[in-house]
Amino acid sequence: MKPQMAYDRAITVFSPDGRLFQVEYAREAVKRGTTTVGLKFDDGVVLLVDRRVTSNLVEQSSIEKIFRIDEHVGCATSGLVADARVLVDRARVEAQVNRITYDEKIQVKTLVKNICDFKQTYTQYGGVRPFGTAFLIGGVDEANGARLFVTDPSGAMMEYKATAEGNGREAAVEHLEENYEPLDRDAAIEMGIRALYKATEESLEKTGVEIGIVTTDEEFRILPDEESEAYFTSAVEVED
Repeated sequence: MKPQMAYDRAITVFSPDGRLFQVEYAREAVKRGTTTVGLKFDDGVVLLVDRRVTSNLVEQSSIEKIFRIDEHVGCATSGLVADARVLVDRARVEAQVNRITYDEKIQVKTLVKNICDFKQTYTQYGGVRPFGTAFLIGGVDEANGARLFVTDPSGAMMEYKATAEGNGREAAVEHLEENYEPLDRDAAIEMGIRALYKATEESLEKTGVEIGIVTTDEEFRILPDEESEAYFTSAVEVED
């Protein structure tokens, strides 16, 4: 029997070197998911996902990787989409409860903390497993402007200017680190597409990109396919 076997069967048991193997396995599920990219720009946030299909028989429109949580905030997921839907539903409830209670939009950081607190409880109790998904959560606060956060299966959170998750994370982050600077909307979208393009080893097609965007003047929305494809063509031509 492997030495770790006594510790990876239960989420509540630390290994002697301080590891929770079930949380690490959940992170591996995230790494197996398709790439997601998020960037802040001058007055908003853009989220991009690779939504490629594995069979010509699949309706591409049925693949959901970007979700609207409230009018000022949305998320992109990498990992187990079924787990993500549960968290998205909870996030939507949190946003609406805040509106009913305080008569105002929930702050993006508050929403992310609430979701991470919920995810963290699934690392403490027997009979459950961690959520095998990571979120890029982007939104706009009236007081703080554009915010972009990443959530981890452990319940940890971090704020970024630009980042990526999923199986092409390293290549996408490398591209962003080399090229990111203060951007306008169009430049941010095109840089995000190029990061996805690098992450997929240049196998990404224009029909495989889904884009969500929110600004101080525009509610969170997913761009129509024709608009996303136009950005893809422009971005890849510049790259080539």
